[in-house]
Amino acid sequence: MKIESTLTCPSCGHKSIEAMPTNACQFFYDCGGCGTRLKPKPGDCCVFCSYGTVPCPPVQESGKGVFCS
Repeated sequence: MKIESTLTCPSCGHKSIEAMPTNACQFFYDCGGCGTRLKPKPGDCCVFCSYGTVPCPPVQESGKGVFCS
């Protein structure tokens, strides 16, 4: 399981490598470039599934593109 993902801000393009929580979804993330608060896109469980290079650990464990809780 991968626990790091590169988040890319849709507002300014800033990229940041972040450690993902292994036991929960992260619903909010404040961009280090422009300060925009990122929230999951509709249908995604967390900011990593929406803006990251790797889906969150609960989705990785399920092996499916399903919502995590």
